[in-house]
Amino acid sequence: MPSEYDVVILGAGPGGYVCAIRAAQLGLKVAIVEKKYWGGVCLNVGCIPSKALLRNAELAHIVRHRAKEFGFSFENLEVDYQVAFKRSRQVSGRLVKGVGFLMKKNKIDTYEGWGTIRDANTLTVALNDGGEETLTFRNLVIATGAHPRTIPGIELDKDDVIVSYLPAILSDSVPQQVVVVGAGPIGLEFSYIWASYGADVTIVEMLDRLAPLEDPDISAELEKAYKRLKIKFMTGTRVEAVERTGAGAAVKVSGPDGEQTLEAEKVLVAIGFAPNVEGFGLENLGVRLTERGGFIEIDEHMRTNVPNVYAIGDVTGKLMLAHVGSAMGIVAAETIAGHETVELDYRMMPRCTYCQPQIASFGYTEEQAREAGYEVSVARFPFQANGKALGLGESLGFVKLVTDARYGEILGAHMIGPDVTELLPEYTLAHNAELTAEEIARNVHAHPTLSEVLMEAAHGLVGGYIHI
Repeated sequence: MPSEYDVVILGAGPGGYVCAIRAAQLGLKVAIVEKKYWGGVCLNVGCIPSKALLRNAELAHIVRHRAKEFGFSFENLEVDYQVAFKRSRQVSGRLVKGVGFLMKKNKIDTYEGWGTIRDANTLTVALNDGGEETLTFRNLVIATGAHPRTIPGIELDKDDVIVSYLPAILSDSVPQQVVVVGAGPIGLEFSYIWASYGADVTIVEMLDRLAPLEDPDISAELEKAYKRLKIKFMTGTRVEAVERTGAGAAVKVSGPDGEQTLEAEKVLVAIGFAPNVEGFGLENLGVRLTERGGFIEIDEHMRTNVPNVYAIGDVTGKLMLAHVGSAMGIVAAETIAGHETVELDYRMMPRCTYCQPQIASFGYTEEQAREAGYEVSVARFPFQANGKALGLGESLGFVKLVTDARYGEILGAHMIGPDVTELLPEYTLAHNAELTAEEIARNVHAHPTLSEVLMEAAHGLVGGYIHI
């Protein structure tokens, strides 16, 4: 006898499990199907364990290169990456168990196995433990995520030489010499981790700068910081071929200096993601995919072209970030339940990179705002003038605030420096509440805090900087 549900969710990543919780809160009978990663890539092999590794890397960098600055000295200092790896798995495991607890707490039925859509109201699950379950549903939410893209002709993950993020994050050792292909968040974060543990790192980026999707001023500051870290990078450079050798790999590149070959023990390919749309039976529904990229097409309420089928998270290609997937999941659940909800503005979603210095941004860059026709006002305030940053010994970077000169509307913010990923929500909240730079400037910020930099940038737009 098939089990009947108001909502079945295919995929238990940050979008899927959050959608399940919100749907259950709204009184719907919910089931969720997941083959392997409860909590998704993020909790298991992505953003959570990588943050643990990044914390270890930050400490390793400090004790190896800055100890004297803080009055410490060591004899025979050892930094053990295996301990860092073990800690990252413990952090991941704790949160994954938490997802299981939340499913039970909210009375959500869970099915461990591969889900295949049979028709607009039926899904079968090939259970990991054997056997098959048939689920019927009034509504289906597809939250199947994405997988790493690769360079044409290059096979990933068949050994420990040419890899995606997955073997990299599950390795308990640091390569001595590594080429990182791609200077987006994953490439930048792994580069920082490995370099902090002594690896010789070279980043190859096809576009003209590191962090190429960020404001150019952010990229310029990051490049200065990475040069100090002795991380090499080649921008405006294309990977032509990667060949496995007895000692690792040979990476043939072409760029401003012509063609050359880089030797490496390991090559990390981090050039983006493609949607997981194969093998789930989407063809049995006629779900429409985008011409570019093959992502699932959705409207502002996560509906696909099939009336009772929704899609959320990376499989839609809207903005491939865990917190965006979670927000999409809430909107989908509320739409299904007939509850009041919101429409998401993907341009204004927060974006974060957790290397050191950290990068955080949202909205328009200065250039994008001008191209969109705005009369733009910009303020920029450095962490060098912030007492808390100086006390921390982390004074690199700045905050750049972009506003509409005519009405004072906050159009975007771009930050690089200490803990800026924690500072960003003040600006996104201000934007969502339609506050202006003057209201941010008038909001008294505790002293000394890093958040004063946000206030100072706002002062720069409405009356003049106070401390520079």
